[in-house]
Amino acid sequence: MLGFRDPVADAIGLLRPRTVIGPSIRAVGEWALRFDPFPHVRIGGLVRGRCWLIVEGHEPVLLREGDTFMLGNPPPYVLASTPDAPPRPAAEVWAGAEDGFVRIGPESEDDLYLCVGHIAFDDRNAALLTDLLPPLVVVRVADPHGMRLAQLIDLLATEVGVDAAGGPLVQNHLAQILLVHMLRAHAAQTDRPTGWLGALNDDGIGAALRAVHADVAHSWSLRELAEIGHMSRSAFAQAFKSHVGVPPLEYLIQWRMSLARDALTRDTLSISELARATGYLSESAFSTAFRRVVGSSPAQFRNQARQPADARPTNASAPSAAPEVSGGATR
Repeated sequence: MLGFRDPVADAIGLLRPRTVIGPSIRAVGEWALRFDPFPHVRIGGLVRGRCWLIVEGHEPVLLREGDTFMLGNPPPYVLASTPDAPPRPAAEVWAGAEDGFVRIGPESEDDLYLCVGHIAFDDRNAALLTDLLPPLVVVRVADPHGMRLAQLIDLLATEVGVDAAGGPLVQNHLAQILLVHMLRAHAAQTDRPTGWLGALNDDGIGAALRAVHADVAHSWSLRELAEIGHMSRSAFAQAFKSHVGVPPLEYLIQWRMSLARDALTRDTLSISELARATGYLSESAFSTAFRRVVGSSPAQFRNQARQPADARPTNASAPSAAPEVSGGATR
């Protein structure tokens, strides 16, 4: 069985996150750093002090001690002591990092300590998350999830620059825990979180999503999913599309194809085994659905995935828009 029981765990597992913590910033006086666009996700939090976060296209945000932030596929942005401080390229300052820190101003004093890191994902599945995130999520320490996030940032900060056994492993796991808590906080701030983030809400839609992920090979019908959500079929279909962004059975086929792309990339199952694992009664039915969603046959996709990255066609893994599907899609 390819699915588990939790859509969030499933999705993050497919993302295969790679975490880099730091360099963290210790600063005093007037300063400003300009960062170039960054793929995927950047996470940070203020351990001490305050600073401004200025994301292109957004109003400047004042961050205070204990506040955390998450940037999804961020455009250019600036971290600064004041909104009008002239920024310099962050790359130049980053090049001088020592022991996991960038220091701005006299080393003997600092009034700001900002812990930052970035999380990169497998490019084939990165859109599973990045398409769902806004460019900027800020969680204040006084928010319902804020204190827990501040504690995680503090734990992460204690690991930075400490030459202790297992340090990188601890940093990596803390960053992923921080990511999950940031996603929970974002879902709580959003009336209708889209995609699998909708499963973070404890409601009928979340129950249906969890059921799909727990048994992706089952021949789910709209009626079954509506019963799990304790709704009529029409009310469930409308609520599901409103929360998740696509109809229930379209979500099912998209998730199956995400699992299939991952399995083909890792070459863990034969195509006939993969067809059964994703709920198709025949290899031909699976191949037809895969080609319709992904744009190539499963065999072509697997062969392209085996090639070195620089030898692949530029559109080798780009999925086409998933079609509307009916209850007979698994046949």
